[in-house]
Amino acid sequence: MDTLHKIEHWADTHHPRWIDFVRIALGLFILYKGILFISNTDALLSLIHEMDLGFFHMALAHYVAFAHLVGGILIAMGLLTRFAIIFQIPILLGAVFFVNIDQGFLSVSNNLEFEISLSVLILLIVFLIYGSGKFSVDEFMKKHPHW
Repeated sequence: MDTLHKIEHWADTHHPRWIDFVRIALGLFILYKGILFISNTDALLSLIHEMDLGFFHMALAHYVAFAHLVGGILIAMGLLTRFAIIFQIPILLGAVFFVNIDQGFLSVSNNLEFEISLSVLILLIVFLIYGSGKFSVDEFMKKHPHW
């Protein structure tokens, strides 16, 4: 636990302000993907159904959509950022490894989708370490605990 506190303290002291705008853009992108999943559930269900998960494909589709909607909002606002990211990482790991492996890592049609999934996964890991930043609801709540 002491190591986690050291990493969090280091990230708080070495957090550039411009990276908060990257966090906001990442949260809005994840929210956008959640809206796309809800508006096109048939495509999401067919993608998950191809993985042959049995009964769990419907539950997994709901988890992905809900986690993207709520997590995207929380990440963009900087509220419970690390908590929201923990729910996003399994989804992106599945997108990078399971979905893209089935479609082929080096296929021309899927290359952009793989790169976007990998970039979002890397950014999620970065913000899991760095946290919310100065322009966030978490920081506001730290500075104004009685407001």
